[in-house]
Amino acid sequence: MRSEWVHTLRKKAKDGSVKDIWRDWKWIWSFSARRKKAVAMYVLCGVISSGMGLLSGVVSKYMIDAIVSLDMGRLLPCCGYMVASVVAMMVFRSLTNRMVARLNVDMLTDVQQTVFRQMMDADWLHISRYPSGELLSRFSSDVGTVATSAVSWLPQVIIQLFSVISTVVVMAVYDPVMALIGCASTPVLFLMSRSVLSRQRRYDQRMRQVGGAMSAFQAETFRNMDTLKSFGVEHTMTDRLRDRQEEYRQAVLEQNRFSIRTNNLMTVMGALVEYGALAYCLWRLWRGDILFGTMTLFLQQRTRLSSAFSGLVSLIPTALSASVAAERVRELTELPKEPSRVRLAPPEGRWSVELTDVSLGYGPERQILSHVDLKVPAGSLVALVGPSGEGKTTLLRLLLGLIRPTEGRAELVGPHGERQGVGADTRHFFTYVPQGNTVIAGTVAQNLALVDPAATEKEMIQALEDACAWEFVKGLPQGLHAQLGEGGRGISEGQAQRIAIARALMRRSPVMLLDEVTSALDQDTERRVLENLSRRGITTIVTTHRPSVLDQAQRVYQVRDGQVIRLEGAKVI
Repeated sequence: MRSEWVHTLRKKAKDGSVKDIWRDWKWIWSFSARRKKAVAMYVLCGVISSGMGLLSGVVSKYMIDAIVSLDMGRLLPCCGYMVASVVAMMVFRSLTNRMVARLNVDMLTDVQQTVFRQMMDADWLHISRYPSGELLSRFSSDVGTVATSAVSWLPQVIIQLFSVISTVVVMAVYDPVMALIGCASTPVLFLMSRSVLSRQRRYDQRMRQVGGAMSAFQAETFRNMDTLKSFGVEHTMTDRLRDRQEEYRQAVLEQNRFSIRTNNLMTVMGALVEYGALAYCLWRLWRGDILFGTMTLFLQQRTRLSSAFSGLVSLIPTALSASVAAERVRELTELPKEPSRVRLAPPEGRWSVELTDVSLGYGPERQILSHVDLKVPAGSLVALVGPSGEGKTTLLRLLLGLIRPTEGRAELVGPHGERQGVGADTRHFFTYVPQGNTVIAGTVAQNLALVDPAATEKEMIQALEDACAWEFVKGLPQGLHAQLGEGGRGISEGQAQRIAIARALMRRSPVMLLDEVTSALDQDTERRVLENLSRRGITTIVTTHRPSVLDQAQRVYQVRDGQVIRLEGAKVI
């Protein structure tokens, strides 16, 4: 047996699973340390409550003995002790439940805030590789598991160990042999930990992977409901859901089969020990070595000991599940961070944009553009044209500091000739309106206040006017405070685009990036919006396929085949 244990430990050390679990739990305990006083109080209340339960069992022994022997002098004090212990146990359990509820909420808040902040600081290129549904699954389900474990796992280990030790001590005081019989199931704990460790971790990993894929599929389906219905592929998506459900079902049943086998083993071992304890108690009672109250105490404490052992065993799969959840969350928090942002002063005046010999892409294996030279004069409108997928949006992401050039320089040039390299710390120089409907659920005012919470209604109306949106907003029920559904439900696509432009204007940045956002506007509205941006002195870069925009642009660049070429014939400043 000893050699097998050594072999197992060596194998775990070699494949890194024990090391990984320890690293995951060190990370989980880093959150516990933030609220160590509350966790310590939780342990104290749990230990006292467990002690009260043990005391109640001992008092019941003397009550039974007093009744059997008709000793009323001992019965009344025992009744008083029993009532007092039950009341005290109830009080401490209530305090513990209240404390745990508060601690769970506070811990979940701590973990969510920490993880959310680290995810938001992660480099866009790396975190964008995860489907939104997978990110949501990890942030909700896995973070919840981590928070719960940070609160309760270690306290439960301490409380259950106290329960085991104190129960064994009480039993040993009355009969050491009975204490040994009660501990007969102890080897099961080690056998279970030996056999369960790696298999349970694999099952948990599989369950969470399948669950994450399911969440990603559902989120993507609901987000694109209009498109899917327009294609008439409802049945196809239902079939795909069924396939994912079947995969999830198989994972659940495999884990359930493993749990059943484990529980059956525990039940058989527990029953053998239970019947052995009963036979021993009956034998001693028959011989007159113990009274009926003592036998009741033994059987009661044997059940208590079995429950405590089972509680300890159940903490093993709980620990493994928490380790898997922590691993999935840590994967996100350990993604490379954006370069450290230096908070620059708010930009003033008009700024131009210059790219000099810039090459960029999504990693060495996916170079999109090579040796780009591009100049956007301050206050001008510059159009980027070209086939879809050639790199127009990639150029905008470069300016926003989401990706970085592999070669060359990308710079902002100020009104006095000052130069600033483009990156994460210059993001506030830009305001970005992406493709698609980006209106959030809420009022029109809440959408605009998202960018500037301190904005006045007058400033909001001015932004709506410049985006040619006030004309229809003031006609909505409640006007500026009209309620919009998710994704701008209740207004047209063109109206949603105009609200998105108005929201961007609330940022008051010197450079605006428009990614095909005028595609749903009629030509007259499009012309007025672009003229208003020009009147504000905003440097505007727009990706487009519409000739009407090209007529207003001072410069036009074609993005094609990895190159950016300035088209002659457009107006030049």
